[in-house]
Amino acid sequence: MAPKSDSSAEGIVLNFVNEQNRPLNSQNVADYLQKFNLKKAAVQKALDTLADTGRISFKEYGKQKIYIARQDQFDIPNNEELNRMKEENASLQQQLQEQRKAIGEVEGEIRTLQSNLTLEQIWDREAKLRKEVKEMEDKLEKLRGGVTLVRPEDRKVIENMYSEKLSQWRRRKRMFKDVWDAITENSPKDLKEFKEELGIEYDEDVGVNLQSNSDLLQHGKKRPRGQ
Repeated sequence: MAPKSDSSAEGIVLNFVNEQNRPLNSQNVADYLQKFNLKKAAVQKALDTLADTGRISFKEYGKQKIYIARQDQFDIPNNEELNRMKEENASLQQQLQEQRKAIGEVEGEIRTLQSNLTLEQIWDREAKLRKEVKEMEDKLEKLRGGVTLVRPEDRKVIENMYSEKLSQWRRRKRMFKDVWDAITENSPKDLKEFKEELGIEYDEDVGVNLQSNSDLLQHGKKRPRGQ
């Protein structure tokens, strides 16, 4: 808040108290007026001087003083003026709502127009889609002709990875079988019930088979490289 005409500490404090027109203590005023480089001691001195000279009012509550602007300097509206102001405020609020609604409708129309493609954008989009369709048709034609679109080196990496996973699968099946046989060798329990009790599932229980997956790898190795 900039001072109006008096740039002294008292003038700045008086302007602030009048503009706030609410109860304030010295700390409230000092906190707000820090931007004017006024220390709390200077603010307190200005408040006391203003109160002593009658330019602001104050009340004491114990050791604390509460300061407020003198109310006789303000034009206080009567009931008729207050009612008129309330009606004007209600009318302005209604106008504000109507303006916001109108702005929302215009913004919606703008978003709709912005989302529509221009003729030039449509042609560019059509050209890109035609190119993508042509590329996919060419790829499909090659696949129909039996050509494998995988480089030999990539195929080798995939086959080696697949073979390694099968080897791990085979080792783990063997390890499980050894452990399972050792646990159940002299067990009096029904093995099927025991397996269900422990929540154990074999490959076949979930629809997979090690041999069929191994056959896939062997079949892939036998395929001619050009196909």
